[in-house]
Amino acid sequence: MLPFLFPHLYSAAEVFYPVPFWTSNMKSDEGKSAGFAPEMGDMNAAEFRRFGSDVINWVSNYLEHVGERPVLSQIKPGELISELPCTPPATGEAMETILADVDRLITPALTHWNHPSFFAYFATSSSAPGIFGELFSAAFDVKAMLWRTSPASSELEQVALDWLRQMMGLDAGLGGIIYDTASVSSMHAIAAAREGLDLQIREDGMSGRPDLPLLRLYVSEQAHSSIEKAALTLGLGQRSVRQIPVDAEFRMDTSLLAQAIDEDKRAGVLPFCVVATVGTTSTSSIDPLPAIADICAEHKIWLHVDAAYAGSAAILPEMRYILAGAERADSLVTNPHKWLFTPFDLSVLYCRRMDVLRRAFSLVPEYLKTSEDETVRNGMDYGIQLGRRFRALKLWMIIRYFGHEGLAARIREHCRLAQSFARWVKESPDWELLAPVPFSLVCFRACPNVREDSEEAYATRLDLLNEKIMNNVNANGEMFLSHTRLHDVFTLRLAIGNIRTTEAHVRRAWELLNEEMARLS
Repeated sequence: MLPFLFPHLYSAAEVFYPVPFWTSNMKSDEGKSAGFAPEMGDMNAAEFRRFGSDVINWVSNYLEHVGERPVLSQIKPGELISELPCTPPATGEAMETILADVDRLITPALTHWNHPSFFAYFATSSSAPGIFGELFSAAFDVKAMLWRTSPASSELEQVALDWLRQMMGLDAGLGGIIYDTASVSSMHAIAAAREGLDLQIREDGMSGRPDLPLLRLYVSEQAHSSIEKAALTLGLGQRSVRQIPVDAEFRMDTSLLAQAIDEDKRAGVLPFCVVATVGTTSTSSIDPLPAIADICAEHKIWLHVDAAYAGSAAILPEMRYILAGAERADSLVTNPHKWLFTPFDLSVLYCRRMDVLRRAFSLVPEYLKTSEDETVRNGMDYGIQLGRRFRALKLWMIIRYFGHEGLAARIREHCRLAQSFARWVKESPDWELLAPVPFSLVCFRACPNVREDSEEAYATRLDLLNEKIMNNVNANGEMFLSHTRLHDVFTLRLAIGNIRTTEAHVRRAWELLNEEMARLS
């Protein structure tokens, strides 16, 4: 980033931006490309090697020094747009110029998810072997529709997902398939649950059918919003989604689930799917899978487990218990791009009834029909996408590079850091925990002992205080955390999950929070 472009950053935050790689490594005129040199074809091999080496060095430098940048982008809305041309270039530009603009324009406009002090949402990060996997995937540029269009993608996906299944302690009855995000994985699972009802919805649809009852989908109040979006997308509507209250630890109340199902049946509603969550977004709570599985079995309801965040923790032998009951689930989603250091995006849906999933989506036009043996799996048959990226390659490379033990050790350390942070909160008279800490997410708030005239005034004051603390520490640039509301209380969330996060980063976050609280109290 150059001072003349964003001068407002250089007074307070200059330390965050190392010398741009391109400007420090580029020679003045020697060897510069003249834009798109060949009249036809691609960049020549010599230039590709030269710029490829530069890009790898830049990425290495970026990852090594990303902690020196502000986590949140410091530019103002519309600032990047104002610095870019309104019209596309008529002729090709030199690659040096394009890469320099990555430094000068794009990087300052990033919120750095790879930053070791990114503690917001669910902290994620990409790893070197995963980045290499993405590079290979882009180079191969396959579209895994049919097996024959990319045998490597089709078969490596099955191998990598079976490895992950074993690492998580899931049973062999589950088949796996890769989608982009958990939102899409869960949507496909719910579509399969609907198809399993044998109501001819694939053929006749849902609209204008007097013979079709209202279909009911059950989730906890803490379930991810993607489940409701899936209901919208599939034409079920929000009316089909029934939220079940939670207990004191933010877990689905199974007695109320059973009661809701009974009520719906008596009213002529057809229960067809329950979504249980292992690692809810707000608190990382764990719904009681065994009890939910009992209810689903009794009523012959599809059980889908949303373990998008916390599923990765099951690769730790001591944490296998979090998926107890999953052996009775019909489907389960987990996201290696959340806590297995896989570059976004890669979500895995495990399904016990792959035939039903296939039945829900398989549609083969004449130009894609083949005479291949039916034992060959064609990825296009298991979802709304026709072409599918070679996502399995990066996961396969990550598992091989770190190994099961190496991945588990990193997740274990993140959980240890979260427990340390939670202990500091509990030991302080000015802070309090607001939820259990089963994984690497800590929910807490500042509560200095200064009373108001009423409980309502005190609660309002604490909400405002914590919101200001969050906004101010985020604006500082050294860290980034997010919030939720628990029991209508403004709650800070600190999520640890970045492969580059150390105890020093967590301690610094605690220092910044205390400094800001002391300043505002």
